[in-house]
Amino acid sequence: MPAKLYVIHGSHPCATVARALDIKQIAYKTIELPVGVHAGVMGILFGRRTVPGIRFESGEKVSGSRAILRRLDELAAEPPLLPADAAARARVLEAERWGDHVLQAAARRILWPTLMANPSAAPSFSEGAKLPLPAPVLKAAVPVIGRLEQRLNKTSDAARAADLQALPGWLQQIDDWLADGTLGGDPPNAADLQVAPSLKLLMTMEDLRAIIGPRPCGAWADRLFPGSPGHLPAGSIPAQALPLGA
Repeated sequence: MPAKLYVIHGSHPCATVARALDIKQIAYKTIELPVGVHAGVMGILFGRRTVPGIRFESGEKVSGSRAILRRLDELAAEPPLLPADAAARARVLEAERWGDHVLQAAARRILWPTLMANPSAAPSFSEGAKLPLPAPVLKAAVPVIGRLEQRLNKTSDAARAADLQALPGWLQQIDDWLADGTLGGDPPNAADLQVAPSLKLLMTMEDLRAIIGPRPCGAWADRLFPGSPGHLPAGSIPAQALPLGA
């Protein structure tokens, strides 16, 4: 029986783990959970509310993208997700930690207020889902789910604005990591898999794709994760909230 990967469709940390499983050639089955409902299910199954979580054939359960990637390296050594060289490994772990704690959370804080203000875009985020809800249901559910997600992710219009002003510096950091080889190798390492999906989520917003897409990090994220559901048209983010010079 293959491993079971518990996800929310379109989740960026879930994309991290799914790609790692593919790289390791570990068979798995995806179990999609509805947004909002997932917290209760994950709490029962894994003892924490967030996806992803994985149950291996042995019955072992692991949750959280970084913890899962460490376990995958133990279960299937090749190809490794961390470099053997100690200094390079430290740089990759630092970038992975930053991608998890800083960029991943910021992507959620930016997305939810934007989607709340543009509920007609909600159906685009379910494209390719195993059990997509009808568009009218999704649009109607956005205010309820959005309020819950904004509370869980501690976001607001003000938090979004602060993250957006920090975005140019974050993008430069990613470009620097690409330039020094911390990111961008072949096959991808753990930091590649952690950072790129968050950029792809940000680029579902056309206002941000215009900023991120032309940069080295934007082209890299598109190559690494070419398919990504969701689309918020230009103008979804108020111009005054965008970074200066955008």
